[in-house]
Amino acid sequence: MSRRQEIREKHRRNERTQRFIWIGVTVLVALLIFGAMIWSTLPRAVGKIIEPKPIERPQANMNMMGNPTAPVKIIEYADFQCPYCQHFYQDTEAQIVDAYIKTGKVYFEYHSFGSFIGAESARAAEGAYCAGDQGKFWEMHDVLYTNQGAENSGALSDTRIKDLAEHIKLDMTKFNACFGGAYRSKVLQDGQDAKTAGVKSTPSFLVNGKLIEGAQPFATFQKEIEAALAGK
Repeated sequence: MSRRQEIREKHRRNERTQRFIWIGVTVLVALLIFGAMIWSTLPRAVGKIIEPKPIERPQANMNMMGNPTAPVKIIEYADFQCPYCQHFYQDTEAQIVDAYIKTGKVYFEYHSFGSFIGAESARAAEGAYCAGDQGKFWEMHDVLYTNQGAENSGALSDTRIKDLAEHIKLDMTKFNACFGGAYRSKVLQDGQDAKTAGVKSTPSFLVNGKLIEGAQPFATFQKEIEAALAGK
């Protein structure tokens, strides 16, 4: 082989080596991108379960509490992924319970807003209703809000919801059977009812039919409840 042929052969070998390197790099980048896409769809690690602050709810019955013949009825439309709904639960709900529900003046109902924020919203609502079948709607309500994570992040994935259900000591055989879709139509109906009532955001409340939007402070609810009690 002549010197010129040796140089050409060496050049071809270098080109093949570089081609293989670029193919390898391209495949590696594609695998990394594909892996990142798959990873983004997986539930995030959400850590240990935080114990909710207990709230004593008189005459609790499924998603309702209080005296059904009370002069004032409050219907809440909310989303378990909604941070403002969490604020209402943490900051205001107990005050309404103490001042008006325990005294027989207010009857309170909680309803979901379907999948307002995302699929995890609807599944969490289904989980709460399934817990209600075992007399623990409000316990599930509280543990869901207390352990709320970022919206649509996997913080309320099906696996996590089942963990929370087990944490509040539900019969998991019954819960899993219910969680297969027993309350799917109920959650969808919640969403339709909310829209019919003019609800456009969460949380929203109907106080004897009057719409209150947002996680308002206790004073706002107090004003509306007192006005309803006075017949205004």
